[in-house]
This record gives sequence, structure tokens and C-alpha cells, in this order.
Amino acid sequence: MSLIAGTYVTLPVAREVSPFGYFLSSGDQDVLLHYTELTRKIAIGEQLDVFIFYDTEDRLAATMKRPYLSLGELAKLQVADVHPRLGCFLEMGLGRQLLLPIRELPEIKELHPKVGDHVFVIMEHDKQGRLRAKLAGEQELAPRAFHAPSSWLNQWVQATVYRPLQMGTFVIVDGGVLGFGAIGMIHASERPRMLRLGEEVRVRVTLVREDGRVNLGMSERKEVGRVEDADRLLDFLKERPGGGMPYSDATPPDIIKQRFGISKSAFKRALGKLMKEGKVTQKENWTYLADRSQANDAPGSSSNE
Repeated sequence: MSLIAGTYVTLPVAREVSPFGYFLSSGDQDVLLHYTELTRKIAIGEQLDVFIFYDTEDRLAATMKRPYLSLGELAKLQVADVHPRLGCFLEMGLGRQLLLPIRELPEIKELHPKVGDHVFVIMEHDKQGRLRAKLAGEQELAPRAFHAPSSWLNQWVQATVYRPLQMGTFVIVDGGVLGFGAIGMIHASERPRMLRLGEEVRVRVTLVREDGRVNLGMSERKEVGRVEDADRLLDFLKERPGGGMPYSDATPPDIIKQRFGISKSAFKRALGKLMKEGKVTQKENWTYLADRSQANDAPGSSSNE
């Protein structure tokens, strides 16, 4: 019997070798079951179901522990460590971690996972037969995903990024008790920044599609967001010297995004609400509190940022 890393096999306990552990025999090959890999007491001659893997010295070894996945299986694993040249090391439920090679990661370094993130991967062999991870794509994820229920519309859900792109971010929405999850996409216009691989985000379902997938956003509905944005702008003005700020309907979108983290259209909706309520006024590309007595006492409404 040939022993293959990443698989389970039933082997008899051949002998004990202190201080290392027990040797199991396949007939053609012996493999060490280290004392640290035991989950209970065992006896010589006993048949054991074990998982075969490579230890820290790249030797085939056996364990009675059960990893989170085996060869060819898909799992969602946590990033335990990041190496700038090798890639990410993932927790797999054993003493040794599973490498997700650097070539599997996005070209843009800022989109690489961070420690604590979770990635969907499949266990495979490298050319030497050692275990490693590869990213799971839509081909592997879609068969396990379920159709999102219509009740999800406008609900806030948790999602994990599995494919970060400039035009949009593809995610698996947490299925909870429903199962594995549903496939979703956050369009570039619906996110404040590019999201990294493995990042877990809170998103709002903006559309449940006929194919069961979902479109997602990271901001409140316009009518809800308008109120929140208006309150933020009003608080900002109250903290400004003289109750004024050098931002108005004429301010470029990129400056609005950088300063307030919202789109130009959201900014205009919030300003429109405040102007309609008589709380702010605009003059020469500046916005002021209508009641300046609410502002910071520092002088100079024309103060620079």
C-alpha cells in the first residue's frame, strides 16, 4: 500500500519507539505516529484510522487528529501567518499549517489576505507530493452555494471575499443555518474601497437575482443614508470654526470621497436635506450653518482645512 499525503488510511500499530511514538505499517512502508498526534491510548497490533501528512521536516507522518479538510476537499480556513515571498499559512486543524502559495494571491499586494481573514481553498499536492492549498473559484463554490431567499432583500448580511477585482468584489454570503452560503457581488460603485481576498464584510442585499445570486452594497438605502449623512455633515459643521466648510455642490467627487467617505451624489442628497430644513446655506462654494451660534467659538469662517 502506498501512503499518500492528505488521505485517510487504516494501518496496524507495529511497534513503539520511545521517545518518538509508534510506527504504523502499510506492509511496504512504515510511518511514524508521534506521541503528540495521539488522541487516546493505543495498543500494539491495533488498527487505527489515521490521516497522512508531511511533518515539519518533510517526512511522511500519521495523526489521529482530524484536519478541517483532506486531499481534494474544499474548506474555509483562517489565515494564521503571512510570508512576503511564500504566501499565506492557513490553520488546518493540525500542528502544521497549510501553505497557500504566493502565486495564488492577487497581483496587487494590498489585496492579499491578512492574519485572521478566511479564505476558501482546496487541498492539493505540489510537484513533490507535499500538501498545499489552492484558491477555490466559482467552479468549485457554485455547486455548494444555495439560492438566496427573496426575504434577504435590503437585509444586512455577513460575507467573505473570494475574488477581489477592480470592477467588483465577489463574495460568499454567510448562509447560517441555511447552509454553505450564496454567491454575491459588490459592484465597485457600491464599496468605499477595493476589498482584499479573505476579508469579511457587512453588506446589504440590494437585489436578489432570478438565478439565486445577490447584488450587494456597503451603504444604507438612500433614504436611510441621507439622514445619517446629513447628521454627520451637521456635526462636522458644528465643530468647524465659524460653522463653515470649504465643500459644496461644486466640490469634486474625489475630494468628497476622501474627506467624508461617501459619494458625491450622497453628499448632495445630505446637503439638500439640510438646506431644505433651513439648517445650512451655501455661498461661493462654501457651506455654512444657518445658525452660526451652534458652531465652534473659534473665529474665522474662512479658516483652511
